[in-house]
Amino acid sequence: MKQFALALALPLVAACTQMTPTPEVPDVDAAAEDVAVIKPAPRPSTAARTVDQFDTTSKEERAAAVAVATSEPAGATELGLTTASLGNPAEPGFWMETPLVSAVTKGRVDYPANGRSVAVELRPIAGEAGSGSRLSLPAMRLLDAPLTGLPDVKVFKL
Repeated sequence: MKQFALALALPLVAACTQMTPTPEVPDVDAAAEDVAVIKPAPRPSTAARTVDQFDTTSKEERAAAVAVATSEPAGATELGLTTASLGNPAEPGFWMETPLVSAVTKGRVDYPANGRSVAVELRPIAGEAGSGSRLSLPAMRLLDAPLTGLPDVKVFKL
C-alpha cells in the first residue's frame, strides 16, 4: 500500500520541482472591485505536470489575493508563526491547512523572509500549534517561497 501511495505522490512532487519563474506580483489596482471575495480557481487538469499547469488561478485572482492581504483590514489577529510545506498541488485556490485555527476562516499569510503577503482561506487540521502547516501552490508562488522548502510564515486571522 505504501508503494502505491508513493507511486501516486512522486509525479506530483516531480511536477512541482520543475521550477518555473515565479509569476510577477500582480498590479493591485487591477484587482476585482470586491477584493474581499476570492473566487475558487478551477481544478487543474489530470494531465497537469508543471507548476504553471497546476496553478489555475487567474491574474485577477492573484491580484485580489495580494490586495486583500496588503489592505491591513481592521481586526486582523496574529495567530502565530508556523513552518509551511507545499500542500496538495491539485487543490486549487489560496488556502492554508493549519492547526492554528479550529474552523475555516479568512486569513493572511506573511513571508518575513521577503515581506510578501497573500490572503488565504485558513482550514483547520489536527496537530499542535507548532506542528507545521500546508500552503497551497498558488499561495506559495505569490509569496515567492521555495516550493520544495519549509518556509516559516506568520499567520493572521482576518
